[in-house]
Amino acid sequence: MTSAPRHDPELPHGVTLTASYEHCRRLHARFGRSYYLATLLLPRWKRPHVHALYGFARYADEIVDSVGATVDRAAALDALTRRLARGMAGDPPGDGVLPAFVHTVRAFGVDHGDVDAFLASMRADLTVTRYGTYDELLAYMEGSAAVIGTMTLPVLEPLPHAADLAREPARQLGLAFQLTNFIRDVAEDLARGRIYLPLSDLGKFGVSEEELALPRATPALRELLAFEIDRARDHYRRALPGIAMLVPSSRPCVRAAYDLYSGILDRIEAAGHDVLARRARVPRRRRLSIFVRHLVAASSAGRAERRVRAEVG
Repeated sequence: MTSAPRHDPELPHGVTLTASYEHCRRLHARFGRSYYLATLLLPRWKRPHVHALYGFARYADEIVDSVGATVDRAAALDALTRRLARGMAGDPPGDGVLPAFVHTVRAFGVDHGDVDAFLASMRADLTVTRYGTYDELLAYMEGSAAVIGTMTLPVLEPLPHAADLAREPARQLGLAFQLTNFIRDVAEDLARGRIYLPLSDLGKFGVSEEELALPRATPALRELLAFEIDRARDHYRRALPGIAMLVPSSRPCVRAAYDLYSGILDRIEAAGHDVLARRARVPRRRRLSIFVRHLVAASSAGRAERRVRAEVG
């Protein structure tokens, strides 16, 4: 078990390790509100590391999602990759996000192959705007989402006997979250010139790309989205057994994130699968209800683990 992040005066440009973790926390709180809320159910020492993983993913995602002729996205992603390589090699990365991310990768032995796969998917976003089949989309999502689940897994601590078994449910949860976002954000993604619904599925349901830009969803698009929701729920079902494979103090966080993200699908269904008229959101009262329900379990598990550590010590 690692300790909480410490002040590191050796980082350049006045960026301490503590400041880097705080920067990642702010990114997480601002852009990943549901996931951030769930993270508050983790033991306090684990939270900064989840923030660091999220902060890095968000930082890279913002680079490839940048719009405007003045932004050379490929060059910016190359620069990030070089700074990361230097950081992994032991040199100060000189970056607001990377010190915390590199520290977390080292502290938990995060698989460097997962990091490389994530960056490869981010690079695909620079040039690829359509995916012909779901298998092609899955190949992209392996790097953009599944590896986020597996990178987070060491922080969440799988039980010793389940260390290998827990990896696949973690992948599936990442895929479930990502597909949920794709279903919800059809209009937002199209505004960036991208379609993350497989073109073969559009063809199957008779949906044209022009329909994705309408102010309201057509009947054909609603049927397509119902189909994609069933697909997302299958990923959620495959992910569910992984929660019991984690140490008890991490389970409430993951269960809350599971409920919050799958709740987005519930809202889309309640709106008749019309994701174009308005963005689906889990109501604040519902989010707080989920948080409070799992808070009791988180507090109990945290006390039990502290008691066990004290007895062992």
